[in-house]
Amino acid sequence: MINTNSKNENTVWTLVKFCTPLILSGILQQLYNWADAFIVGNVNGENALAAIGSVSSISNFYIMAITGFTTGLSILIAQKFGAGEGEQINRILSTFLIIIGAVFSLVAAVVFAVSGSLLTVMDTPADIFSDAESYLKIVTVGVPFLTVYNLYAAAIRAIGDSRAPFYAVLVSSAVNVVLDIIFVAVLGWGVEGAASATVIAQGAMTVFMIVYGISRHPLLKFKVSGMFSREWVSKGFSFGTPPMVQSCINSFGNMILQGFMNGFGTATVAAITTAYRVDCIALLPVINLGSGISTLAAQSYGAGDYKKAWKVFTTGAALMLPVSLALTFVVVAFGGKMIALFGAGPEVVAIGTDFFRSLAKFYVIYGMAMACRGYVEGLGEVMYSSIIGVTALAVRIINSYALKGVFDNMVIAYAEGISWTLLLILFVVRIAVKKKNEILV
Repeated sequence: MINTNSKNENTVWTLVKFCTPLILSGILQQLYNWADAFIVGNVNGENALAAIGSVSSISNFYIMAITGFTTGLSILIAQKFGAGEGEQINRILSTFLIIIGAVFSLVAAVVFAVSGSLLTVMDTPADIFSDAESYLKIVTVGVPFLTVYNLYAAAIRAIGDSRAPFYAVLVSSAVNVVLDIIFVAVLGWGVEGAASATVIAQGAMTVFMIVYGISRHPLLKFKVSGMFSREWVSKGFSFGTPPMVQSCINSFGNMILQGFMNGFGTATVAAITTAYRVDCIALLPVINLGSGISTLAAQSYGAGDYKKAWKVFTTGAALMLPVSLALTFVVVAFGGKMIALFGAGPEVVAIGTDFFRSLAKFYVIYGMAMACRGYVEGLGEVMYSSIIGVTALAVRIINSYALKGVFDNMVIAYAEGISWTLLLILFVVRIAVKKKNEILV
């Protein structure tokens, strides 16, 4: 566990030590997501690749809702851990395992039932519709596993153990890749085989996380006593609901944008959905550094050490600048080549390469926005973060339609870059106002 109250501990090293396992686990998780697309794309062709990509905005809806809620809950747990109130962590975790587990199992059932209608509304191309529906239905079965995993991962991360998610995803990645090869390349099950491999891997990841969590951290054992306390249910929802709602709105907005993108044709769908797979893994250092800032700032804030929380932010922001610059170079130089690895043809690779050149110029802005967001959320201001996140999404959607005539299919990249710029401005303003009022330091 990381103790941010140590006066002699170097803040840079603390952030690096905490964030590195998170980054590695994120990379592994994206790589096993890649495995589906990589193997299916090379074995079954571009249409199968586009089918998997076309449902990503739908499957991301419930994934982002789960991670949104658990991210907020993680901040509450980190504050309680920093304040030395470890006995409350068990109550919070046990209560929300039941509540959120039930809620998202119901969400999964609804998505499964209306999957065909969702794909129709999103204008999914006819030549990939059947594969897309099959893939979506199967991966939806894994939602209960994802819910339990993310709750335990959030709690473990909040108390300073960032290695556990890495170990869990390592197990999951190995299972997923092996099963992808067997189900898709050997047995020829196509997208159904890839989806089945993903669900089984998610189950393995969840079992590992539970066993690891309760064996290494006794305060995470499930207990009935103290569950459903009005105080902790209220606090948990106050921290978890705003980012969950924001994530749901973002995912719904992404579905709108997916439908918008589908209008450019199968080649653009394959190119940009595959490019986003590369983009997701490229931005993991940025995202997880922001998460590290949030967790460590929350622990310091919970302990009443506001100067330490501010130092975490300034150090994290200083680290974020060179990291985001380096990622810009890597993605511009090698992004197109990485798309080609998925079995994409020349047209798809060319579109994807243009997309990276358009989007990557905004990476530094995104990095600094994530540093500011991590700090603001670490102080418990999840409502403000969620509101401006939704605002930025609205700007992104409006600009996608409004600027189509200017940027054509690259409008997706420029609209997102503009929304990142707005995020950074609004977070900087919030921090400046609070610092002026001497609330932060």
